[in-house]
Amino acid sequence: MISTQPVGELLRDWRQRRRKSQLDLALEAEISTRHLSFIETGRSQPSRDMLLRLADQLEIPLRERNVLLVAGGYAPVFPERKLDDPMLESARRAVDTILAGHEPYPALAIDRHWNLIAANAAVSRLIAGAAPELLAPPVNVLRLSLHPKGLAPRILNHEQWRAHLLARLHNQIEITADPVLAELMRELSGYPKPTSAKSTRPAPSPDYAGVLVPLQLATDGGSLALFSTTTVFGTPIDITLSELALESFFPADAATAEALRALAGKG
Repeated sequence: MISTQPVGELLRDWRQRRRKSQLDLALEAEISTRHLSFIETGRSQPSRDMLLRLADQLEIPLRERNVLLVAGGYAPVFPERKLDDPMLESARRAVDTILAGHEPYPALAIDRHWNLIAANAAVSRLIAGAAPELLAPPVNVLRLSLHPKGLAPRILNHEQWRAHLLARLHNQIEITADPVLAELMRELSGYPKPTSAKSTRPAPSPDYAGVLVPLQLATDGGSLALFSTTTVFGTPIDITLSELALESFFPADAATAEALRALAGKG
């Protein structure tokens, strides 16, 4: 949480990362451009409220807002609790309810680094067969998906799905400036292209063709086509909740829905 950068430099870095001019940010924060310039150059010491106002306009993640506050000489204001903390019990129950209620379709919860927090039984059925080292906690969902010993050989549209995941990761790095994610990007980008399984699925179904990019996955129950949605907590003030995301997969066609129900019945 400690930064070696002066608070003004941190603000300037975030402003530039968001591709905003001083004028743009000053207008949004309802301060003068001169005042903002003085803050960025260290000629003016911003108040805590001013830092939070600027951070809000720059959409700085809560974790990094604490860093900004500490650099400005103030105590951090956003707590970071573990998900099993009693204060987060209702949130954890909500996560468990969503995951269980999504059966027989896959759903999982991940943290800011794409590490698996929780998953329903449908996910376990689909990732079975991956190398044991990829399934040892903490399980990184992106590594499990794209590693040659993970799901990659069973992803029928690997090149397309890989591009989709790396684009999401790139956007997340742009937003958060997280060095752990940047290292993960370097790792994933270096994976060799796997020899993918042959699809038993006919040409793309009109149910989803031209509308979205599905994950096409070979399983014992046949080829599946899945699309995903992402759910986050609204207006969180806890860092853990702000960084938690739920990925829910839905069948892109009737054949996939039927196959998932059949796999659940076998489980």
